[in-house]
Amino acid sequence: MSKSSVAVIAGSQLADYHFGEDHAFGPYRHQAFLDGMDRLGLTSQVEWLDPVQCDLQSLQSFHNDEFIEMVRQRSALGTGFLDNGDTPARKGIFEAALTVVGSVLDLVDKIMDKQFRRGFSPIAGLHHGYRDHCSGFCVFNDCAVAIEHLRRRHHLQKILYVDIDAHHGDGVFYNYDSDSNLFMVDFHEDGRFLYPGTGDTDETGCGSAQGSMMNFPMPIQATDEDFSRLWSEAEVFIRSIEPEFIILQCGADAMKGDPITHLEYSQQSYQLAAESLCRTADEVCDGRMIALGGGGYNMENISLAWPVVVRAML
Repeated sequence: MSKSSVAVIAGSQLADYHFGEDHAFGPYRHQAFLDGMDRLGLTSQVEWLDPVQCDLQSLQSFHNDEFIEMVRQRSALGTGFLDNGDTPARKGIFEAALTVVGSVLDLVDKIMDKQFRRGFSPIAGLHHGYRDHCSGFCVFNDCAVAIEHLRRRHHLQKILYVDIDAHHGDGVFYNYDSDSNLFMVDFHEDGRFLYPGTGDTDETGCGSAQGSMMNFPMPIQATDEDFSRLWSEAEVFIRSIEPEFIILQCGADAMKGDPITHLEYSQQSYQLAAESLCRTADEVCDGRMIALGGGGYNMENISLAWPVVVRAML
């Protein structure tokens, strides 16, 4: 085990996953996280790793070839969109998206090899990506590729995916809703008020996977108190699973003051979720857990939310 039990990935190649200064998913999110780490005095307490690109084979474990090639071509041209208008085909976005995925897989491998207990990647958690299309600023779905990687390379069966981003993690949910070995808990703003409009309470998995997933659509202006009350319910479910690996998508856009969402959590909810999951990981899966930054479009909120998750992981 390294001098720190927690690895964090950061660097210019990872920061390069953005869609320009005028886009909500802009270029300053990575630096906002680093500033927050400094402010909490955490910079020297973690092991910093350089970003890495994933190979094509890893990407193909989830995404189809036609889609991957479309992204590569449009990225080379640098014009138009990768979806219906939310996600611009910025020059170099293909390589940046490969770096998001590769960095997450590198963390997974290092945790499975017992070099670290846990890991964090600030620019990751692109949970709206589907096998054959991207949406909602998410080109390749690093969460889903990580799930495939844990199964194929590390032969794990039972994986827990927890998502507290303000937006429903539809790209993970609907690609695994009939998979009885992926357990999922998703807290998000009610789909009646926010993209992608999915994730109702009665969506709990299909067929043999019925009951392996929980959705918590939160009302507009939901607070830490609302989150805490429902987290207690989720925690009972989480502890009953005894997963072999935990993935947390901790989008900072559920905090009060985000420009495109309507929830009103503080750092307290992020700390609650992270500490609870770390306890579960320590008890049932040798501490194995990664956290992924996800959304968040208020730089101050990013600098507050994500470092608190890292602190809980320490």
